[in-house]
Amino acid sequence: MTQYAAPGQPGSVVAYRPRYDHFIGGDYVSPVSGEYFENVTPVTGEVFTEVARGTDADRARALHAASSAAPAWGNTTARVRATVLGEVADRIEEHATELAVAETWDNGKPVREALVADVPLLIEQFRQFAAVIRTEVGQVEQLGPDTCDYRTFQPLGVVHERLPWTFPLMNAGRVLAPALAAGNAVVLEPAQQTPASIHVLLGVIADLLPPGVVNVVTGSDDHRVVSGRCPNIFFSDVVAQRDSFLDKALEGFAMFAANQGETATAPSRALIQTAAYEELLHLATERTQQLRSGDPLDTDTTVGAVVSLAQRDRVLAHIERGKAEGARLVTGGEADGHFVRPAILEGDHRSAVFADDVLGPVVSVTRFDDRDDALKIANEATAQLGAGVWCRDLALAHNVGHDLRAERVWVNNYHAYPANTAALAGYRRVKHLLVSYSDRGQSGF
Repeated sequence: MTQYAAPGQPGSVVAYRPRYDHFIGGDYVSPVSGEYFENVTPVTGEVFTEVARGTDADRARALHAASSAAPAWGNTTARVRATVLGEVADRIEEHATELAVAETWDNGKPVREALVADVPLLIEQFRQFAAVIRTEVGQVEQLGPDTCDYRTFQPLGVVHERLPWTFPLMNAGRVLAPALAAGNAVVLEPAQQTPASIHVLLGVIADLLPPGVVNVVTGSDDHRVVSGRCPNIFFSDVVAQRDSFLDKALEGFAMFAANQGETATAPSRALIQTAAYEELLHLATERTQQLRSGDPLDTDTTVGAVVSLAQRDRVLAHIERGKAEGARLVTGGEADGHFVRPAILEGDHRSAVFADDVLGPVVSVTRFDDRDDALKIANEATAQLGAGVWCRDLALAHNVGHDLRAERVWVNNYHAYPANTAALAGYRRVKHLLVSYSDRGQSGF
């Protein structure tokens, strides 16, 4: 167990400034309006810094700075950009603990999660895209006996993105890594709930980037977070033996509480086959009750603080709504400040609480009879960013995974993340250079 000192306390690995301006054109500049807002850490509920409140005038300044910096950055070679991204990754790795504590203090998640998932994935994003652009080549297609299509990639120019509050640093990396790799300049607007940790990141990497290539404007409150209502399906053979597979499956059930459920791919619906329903629900409840809520800066803590009091109230209202619809609260749901004990609701999958998600540590549990029944219930959700399948019969697991409508399906795990290098396509365009090397005139017109 490691207990990290809170920012502002002796021995802390991270120090926040008393106030943060916008970061525009490679420097900190005051907001045009002169307004700031207080940033509260969900860990203690106390204000720990002030942050500039952004307006359209601030965004215009940031976009202008990005537009000025974009041509030079976009004209650098892929090798140069790959080298810079590699240096960024190395610098983040050097400051990994500092950034993990900063993320925890800003968002409320357990620092153990930031240390083993968020920051390592942030590093990997920059390394992956550096590798992609360093090794890729253009394409040439022969369109006729004397005409070629030379295809290369060009940046869009300026990328302007608002970030959700669910994974402040990792979401920043999901934009920065591919956008910078493609040759764009970037304007980021972190969520009002989590505006501070990105400034710690800037303090680590800003000197590696040309001025204006990365700009940050804070204070916008328009940051919608998509929830996926992801199903997690448990077939009866999961409990056939008391072994490591069963233990892993129970851990997969409890993943609904990871990151306090504040992720679009949290398994917030659990479907358990009728033949093993009572037994598996009992074991899953025991595992959920073993989750440790507490100080997020303690590496033994597994469930941290909900990002804000407003979000906490939405979670509690969601639980009460479920109970009003007839769902049984199996365990959890108690609140203390920003903290909510992970809750299990058991009920009818046709009720509204099963259809809606709240981005909190709440799972709705129901039963299914067979494969077709499981797919029917699971595919009722219109938005499925992810899904899980737990089954010792791998043929059945593959079959069900194929038929789920989710974008990503975890089979007998719920934590592996694939590389998303395809995201690069969203930050650049394909340039076609159609060249004729014939001296004859064109025909057919």
